[in-house]
Amino acid sequence: QVQLVESGGGVVQPGESLRLSCATTADIFNNYAITWFRQAPGKEREGISCISHKNSTYYADSVTGRFTISRDTAKYTVNLQMNSLEPEDSAVYYCGAVSRTICSTYNLREYSMNYWGEGTLVTVSS
Repeated sequence: QVQLVESGGGVVQPGESLRLSCATTADIFNNYAITWFRQAPGKEREGISCISHKNSTYYADSVTGRFTISRDTAKYTVNLQMNSLEPEDSAVYYCGAVSRTICSTYNLREYSMNYWGEGTLVTVSS
């Protein structure tokens, strides 16, 4: 059973914005920290942003100041607002969940996750 479902990917031009969503179950939303990862072709999966059910957040340096993570409690959804997109942001974006109250570098590690979504593709190209 799929516990996390990503949506919102697409093709945009450099400098434009995109918002990704990660829909999940009430149990995961209320008890887990959710992290956005991305994986470009030929590269390792990179953790970029985390938010916990206590609203603790953490960002990788590569997206700090451009991306914002948030929770929609009415929809059990975690959103990732991505601004000033660059071609280097092109990747498949995944969300993962781990049973933790706070976000830290631990939450940005691929092997830390208990659950995964199947990903959504983001392409930034002129």
